[in-house]
Amino acid sequence: MEAVSIDINAEIISANSKLAAALDKADAQEMANLYTKEGMLLPTGSDMIKGREGIRTFWQGAIDMGMKQVKLETVEVEPHENTAIELGKYTLKGENNQLIDQGKYMVIWKREDKQWKLHKDMWNSSLPVQ
Repeated sequence: MEAVSIDINAEIISANSKLAAALDKADAQEMANLYTKEGMLLPTGSDMIKGREGIRTFWQGAIDMGMKQVKLETVEVEPHENTAIELGKYTLKGENNQLIDQGKYMVIWKREDKQWKLHKDMWNSSLPVQ
């Protein structure tokens, strides 16, 4: 079994920074590459999205609809051998720094190719329903 890094928190925060940087560049493929091969998205108001191509398509659609920036704040990380559970808060912004959404998320991270990658990514809004 592969040794797990002592500072999983720092690795996950770094991977979240890479996700935010890829969104800043509007690069949905780079975002999708941060997920495991069998990764899944579980977004609010949508069916499950499976695999990197589906994940890329989802993020490209979000970019095309005006999502420009994400801020991810890790609240806690609970390690489990080659997986970890992260709870956090997110803020999504569009053109001119306009708030699109904010809420909370839970990600199951998994070691793949000696890196921590998003494996199951679920989030929901904290804003009132319009």
